[in-house]
Amino acid sequence: MTNQTTNDEKLTFEQAMTSLEEIINQLEAGDVPLEKAIDMYQQGMTLSKQCHEQLQHVEKKMDQIVNEDGEVEAFQMSEEDRT
Repeated sequence: MTNQTTNDEKLTFEQAMTSLEEIINQLEAGDVPLEKAIDMYQQGMTLSKQCHEQLQHVEKKMDQIVNEDGEVEAFQMSEEDRT
């Protein structure tokens, strides 16, 4: 994987998915030493969790688009939500 991340870095959903796909491709190739494969697997699980949490956040936002009367409200995403 080309982009090593630390716990302090927050990737966008797209960046996390790209990194996760790279890890999966390398692991599926089968030519990764065991210790590195374990590290990559752990990093992949972290990325997977991050993607899942971001998707849940978006799902909650989408639920807020429809108000109690079932009418669609304007959905505005703040800069904070885009990170």
